[in-house]
Amino acid sequence: MDSGGDGWRLKAFHAKTGDDVRADHWQVNPDAEEIVSCVIGKIRLYLRPEEPGRREEEIRLTAGTAAIVPRGRWHRIQLDIPSTVMTITHPAAPRLEKRAGPDPRYDRLHA
Repeated sequence: MDSGGDGWRLKAFHAKTGDDVRADHWQVNPDAEEIVSCVIGKIRLYLRPEEPGRREEEIRLTAGTAAIVPRGRWHRIQLDIPSTVMTITHPAAPRLEKRAGPDPRYDRLHA
């Protein structure tokens, strides 16, 4: 689907490393919710805290499971093992923000 069109965009891809899911960036979709599904493998979906000083919310997704990211909520995906991921969201381009600080879990699958 054209990114300027109306409707929803479905994206499915196989991710081998953290680079494939931009594990070192937060992402937000200001116009719509996003469905994140683990088709094959094991991933973690992190939601950035809405209040300073709070911890990230971690959602573990295994093959055949999914979660809904609320509209306007910063989030990121991390791989536990190489996985096939599917996302469904509004076609408007998401905003990205580089994540601060090293993360050994990301580095493990980044190589």
